[in-house]
This record gives sequence, structure tokens and C-alpha cells, in this order.
Amino acid sequence: MKKGILLVNLGSPDSPEPKDVKKYLGEFLMDERVIDVPLWARNLLVKGIILNTRPKASAAAYKKIWWEEGSPLIVLSERLQNKLQKQVEQPVALAMRYGSMTIKKGLQELVDKGVEEVLLFPLYPQFAMATTETIIVLAEEIQQEYFPNLNIESVPAFYNKPDYIEVLSNSIKRHLQGKNYEHLLFSYHGVPERHIRKSDITKSHCKIDGSCCATASKAHEFCYRHQCKEVTRLVGEKLKLEEGSFSTSFQSRLGFDPWLQPYTDRTIERLGKQGIKNMAIVTPAFVSDCLETLEEIAMEGEEIFHEVGGKYFTTVPCLNDDDEWVALLSKWVKKWATSESILA
Repeated sequence: MKKGILLVNLGSPDSPEPKDVKKYLGEFLMDERVIDVPLWARNLLVKGIILNTRPKASAAAYKKIWWEEGSPLIVLSERLQNKLQKQVEQPVALAMRYGSMTIKKGLQELVDKGVEEVLLFPLYPQFAMATTETIIVLAEEIQQEYFPNLNIESVPAFYNKPDYIEVLSNSIKRHLQGKNYEHLLFSYHGVPERHIRKSDITKSHCKIDGSCCATASKAHEFCYRHQCKEVTRLVGEKLKLEEGSFSTSFQSRLGFDPWLQPYTDRTIERLGKQGIKNMAIVTPAFVSDCLETLEEIAMEGEEIFHEVGGKYFTTVPCLNDDDEWVALLSKWVKKWATSESILA
């Protein structure tokens, strides 16, 4: 069977104009795995409130980070796709969960090239309902409806794989070389606490009480909070970071329900008020720089830090199309192509 790879990232508006941002936000926020409330409530919240207030502000944020070539997330994902294609024999397609670069189009591109078996690669190191799960579920629905003869295998979360931790650690070390930072903050995209409990396959382990993430459990296979904390721990060990010189936080909360804590903006503020003058921040929930890293962290985060007395604020880029990262993806794809366990 001819094999192919479909890389899937989050997505982006077609332009930073309010009408395109509104369309994108509508699709994104109406996903039942992003805002997991009953349809009537989601309609009321998204279509009745958010889409009447947020697109203009979001469009302004997108305009701050938009590149001449287009959306940074799309451009960087395409660079990754092109580099990977040069290292593997199998066709590599790119799709987005939201926006005009649909998963259906990506699968169709591969099918048109004679592909019968697809490696679906959600570009997220950690598993979450609102990222990996929604990609896999939609891909399965599309496959059943439009491509019944196509076989799809999904890449599991790779947050704790030694070769991934090595690539991530090397990238952090390289970008912080010569920077005498006092604190390294690992900022991950936030999710509501209820997502953690919903993803708990044991239905009893996840209590978000400070101890469950460190206690062995089958729940960790799908626990976003545990997986984020584990990335921080493993990178801390790899880079031999001193205890107290690094920490974990979560960004991008929405609404009034409790989200994973501590919050990134408040953590940056607290560190500055505690006298930290030189801090660095890395965002390992993303493999490609995007609005959340380029605007929310690199711009808003730095502004918060300076307002409370901080002086030097360094952001570590995502892996993007880093050559080591591309080489690792190539290694995994070649394993899959020869029927080996991809992440073994």
C-alpha cells in the first residue's frame, strides 16, 4: 500500500481582516471540543457574544504579527512540510484543523497521489481534547464519509519521548546561549480544568490537586496537565536547571470557568515583582510560532514584565522548521514506513 503523511496544525484566518478573523473564530470556537458546553449555550456564547465583540480586537492582534508571506503559523508549517518532504520518500501534505486548508483537502491531495495509508500527524507534543482529539475525530469522520478505502494511523502524544526532549532542550540551550537569565518559564496553552477531568480514562485519578500529576496512572496517557508538567521536568533534567530557576504556567484562558493554573500573565507579573530582572520564556505546547507565541507572549508578556520592573525578556522560538526537529520527524516517518513502532 502506498503511504503518505498528513501534518495537521491549528489553523489561521485567511487574512488579518475582521471578516476573515470572525469566520475563523466562528469555526474554532464552535468546536464542541474547544468550548464543550451544550450546543444552545455554545451558540449563545459564540454567536451571540464573542463574534460580536472579539473579531476586531483579534484582527488587530493578528495584524501585529502578520508576515508579508502570510500567517506565520501557515508559513512556518509549510516550511516544515517542505523540509520534511526532502527527507522522506512518501508524499507529505499539510492541513489545518480550522480555516481554508482543511483536513479533507489534505487527505484528497494524498489520495490523488495514489496514497492508500496515511500517517496523521497532529503537530502537538501533548494530548488535549481541544487539539489532538478534535483533529483525530474529524479526520475519522472525513475518512468514513469521503475516503472509505483509506487507512489512517494517528501519531500519539510524543511529549516524553527522549529524542523529542533532546531536540527541544537543544533548541532552548542554543537560543539562550550567552543569556544570563534568572528564570526560565515554560508557558503552555491553557485549557479549562474540566477538560482534564473529561479526558481522565480512569474517571477518578485527575483531581488537579498538586499531587495527581506526579502519581503514576493510566490517566496520564490523555492528561494534558501531566504531560505539560512532564515536559518541564524532563527538559529541566536534560539542561541541568537548578531547582527554583524554572517553572510551568498556562496562557490564553477564556471565559469565567477555572482554567489550568498558574496563569502565565500573572506569573510574569509575580516574577517581576519578586525582583527577577532577566527572564526567558519557552512555549512547548506549540511546534510552530503563532498568535499565542508571537503576540500574547513576545509582545504582551514582555510589556507586563517591563511594567513591573523587569529589564530583559527573552522568548525562545518554537521548533518551527529547525533542522534537528525535521530530522526527528523524518526518523519517525521512516520507522512508520517500514512498519516499526513510530515512537519506540
